[in-house]
Amino acid sequence: MALKADRYEESTDISYFYTAGTATRGGVACLDVLSASGAAMDQGDNTISYQAAATTDVPVGILLNDVVNKDLTRTHLNFYKNEVQKGGKVTILKRGWVVTSNVTGSPSPGDVAYASETSGEIANVAADATASGNLAIGRFMSAKDADGYAKVYVNLPNHGAN
Repeated sequence: MALKADRYEESTDISYFYTAGTATRGGVACLDVLSASGAAMDQGDNTISYQAAATTDVPVGILLNDVVNKDLTRTHLNFYKNEVQKGGKVTILKRGWVVTSNVTGSPSPGDVAYASETSGEIANVAADATASGNLAIGRFMSAKDADGYAKVYVNLPNHGAN
């Protein structure tokens, strides 16, 4: 499990589809295409994925669902695990805090949290200086514990460096 139940969800968004394969909740999801439509919530172009963050990427938030690829004619989604079928709509945390293990590096409390160049991870150092304002997602509220989990405050959209 990459995301613990200890979290506060102030603002979430359900207008994105996850089509890039399977994923475990707790990482930073970025827009797939910058030409997505904002007018219709069910617009098929509104896709996100875990990806290595680059200067032009736009992080949208923390993935709150596990994305699975199951044969739904033989079994059903496990609603107790908050699973979503690949290609379905996912819940994204835009504002609040989470305790996650999708963290690279050695963050300290107060460090700015960035979408990482490692797919879906959160880092305490930006991929490059020019991307630092675009890739900031919030702040670390703790260091990693013995199990690799850290508390991260998320505040998106960030409108530049935090």
